[in-house]
Amino acid sequence: MNVQFPYAFDSTGHTAQDDLPDHIADMIEQILFTSPGERVNRPTFGCGVLQLVFAANSDSLAAAQQQVIQSSLLQWLSDLIQVNSVTVIAEEATLLITIVYTIIATQQQQTQQFVYGGAAQ
Repeated sequence: MNVQFPYAFDSTGHTAQDDLPDHIADMIEQILFTSPGERVNRPTFGCGVLQLVFAANSDSLAAAQQQVIQSSLLQWLSDLIQVNSVTVIAEEATLLITIVYTIIATQQQQTQQFVYGGAAQ
């Protein structure tokens, strides 16, 4: 069962479900925005993008974060997706995160983009 994130109810009052591509997209978002140690029973879950609130934005930070994101996705979702690329670009007060992956079950390629930090122009 692919439970919708954030948790919701459908029109019949049952737990809302997502199709596989939407469910995987939700899981990627959870990995990105969960800090390691935040989940009691999975202390290594997440990649800590939110911990960068007070870090100086730079190309070296973007490169380091790119490696952390890719390794977290491989650790937690390697049975569902093949990560094709992770690109993190430091642009003024924002980090632009682009993840390209292939869903193993359907061989369908997906791209997700996240903007972290200041407002994107």
